[in-house]
Amino acid sequence: MEKTEKQKMLAGELYLAEDPELVAESKRASHLLQLYNSATVEQQQQRQKILQELLGKVGEKTTIVPPFHCDYGSNIYAGNGLYINYGCVILDCNIVEIGDNVLCGPYVQIYAAYHPVEPEIRLTGRELAAPIKIGNNVWIGGSAIICPGVKIGDNTTIGAGSVVVKDIPANVVAAGNPCRIIRYLSNN
Repeated sequence: MEKTEKQKMLAGELYLAEDPELVAESKRASHLLQLYNSATVEQQQQRQKILQELLGKVGEKTTIVPPFHCDYGSNIYAGNGLYINYGCVILDCNIVEIGDNVLCGPYVQIYAAYHPVEPEIRLTGRELAAPIKIGNNVWIGGSAIICPGVKIGDNTTIGAGSVVVKDIPANVVAAGNPCRIIRYLSNN
């Protein structure tokens, strides 16, 4: 049996985003995001209900400050104590796993989606996506960009404005473009 475009997307294979199933899921997310982003600060219960419907998993004490944008939402798995500040974009065309007690500054961008580098393949409209995993107790500074396929280890800090193009281990401070380890944290 041939894979669906969604199965190809989640397997990291070339897929067509214009597939009717994916278009329907994207429209669903757009509708929920419109409701979420227009809810006022006094409507916290409504925001939480929308997040529970939108995301694949919502941990306890999750706060995402609007505006927030994502492709599907259903591929985002958030742990407990997540705080995401204004203007976050998560392109969740593959699984985006966010651990417990993760803090994201304003305008953090998390991109599981990418395009083929070969123009002849790119011109077919096919896209790619790779999973992202962010560990527990991670702090991602404002305007940082997390690229497809990246893993960030527990207790790590990513400096503001960093572009994370490869895995960053646990217990470090990393920053820059491309993001690199600046300091190792003590194990105390």
